[in-house]
Amino acid sequence: MVSLLLWAAVLIPLPYYVESPGGASDVRSVLRVDGQEDKEDGSYNFVYVQVKQASSLQLLVAALDPHADVHTAEEMTGGSSSADYFRISQFYMETSQNLAKYEALTLANKEANMDFFGVYVLNVTDDSTFKNVLHIADTVTAVNGKKFESSKELIDYVSSLDLGSDVQVTYMTSGQIIKLANGKNGIGICLVDHTEVHSPVNIEFQTGNIGGPSASLMFTLSIYTQLADSTLRDGRVIAGTGTIEKDGSVGDIGGADKKVLSAAKAGASIFFAPNNPVSKEVLKENPDAKTNYEEALEVAKKEKLDITVVPVTNVQEAIDYLKESKGE
Repeated sequence: MVSLLLWAAVLIPLPYYVESPGGASDVRSVLRVDGQEDKEDGSYNFVYVQVKQASSLQLLVAALDPHADVHTAEEMTGGSSSADYFRISQFYMETSQNLAKYEALTLANKEANMDFFGVYVLNVTDDSTFKNVLHIADTVTAVNGKKFESSKELIDYVSSLDLGSDVQVTYMTSGQIIKLANGKNGIGICLVDHTEVHSPVNIEFQTGNIGGPSASLMFTLSIYTQLADSTLRDGRVIAGTGTIEKDGSVGDIGGADKKVLSAAKAGASIFFAPNNPVSKEVLKENPDAKTNYEEALEVAKKEKLDITVVPVTNVQEAIDYLKESKGE
């Protein structure tokens, strides 16, 4: 009986996930620009956290680890199945790659056009009137006949409507455009941009099973360096995290405290972290809430990491820092 209990504690997964520091990977391992290999010294590294479904023993270990967080399955996946959660992560990765391409090409003064097809549906809440009508991977192309250039524009428009308003959503599934009228009390769907970038410069990613949006900043810097300033790294091992918007702004991510540990472990001397103000709404719920930069800096100081944490709010700030700090 004791043996069985021990095996159960080790092997049987529970409806909880443990999030802990993961690792860092050289962007060159997943990226090629015009088929050329970037042979300059140093590296850009995207960092990631490790997420795994936990057994009883792993939950105990996590409780003793100050850098590990435990989440319920609902908190981690939003109620999605494992397969859907993986697909959602891949949509985020696709979007992050396209935005990185567009921003890097634009900053390098290269021709770039981005087609906006609509927004991927990532989730439909249980109380949405679109439940069992819209599904993951459907693309919403318009609301009330109005088209948008980003998911943010769509969300802002819907948020401006009166509570209880009827809305008509146009969406694409299996290649067909369909109009659907309902949506009282909000439409209750989670979205991310469905885009495609066109340029004479051939940029290819091979990210495999890697998902999520947080590698966008490092993707952008790597592409820009190869196109516009091959010596920008100056032999340094550079890591960072953050999403990218079409205007070049760097968006917040989760796990900044864990990612700076991953960066330091990989030997990075610089870690870029988003430094956007914490909203009043968030501060109202959590007065101690910090920016991604503050989270990363706090851990770097506490653990005495040999790494410089650099705050950024847009890509240009990261580029300027790398130019100005060459030779230091």
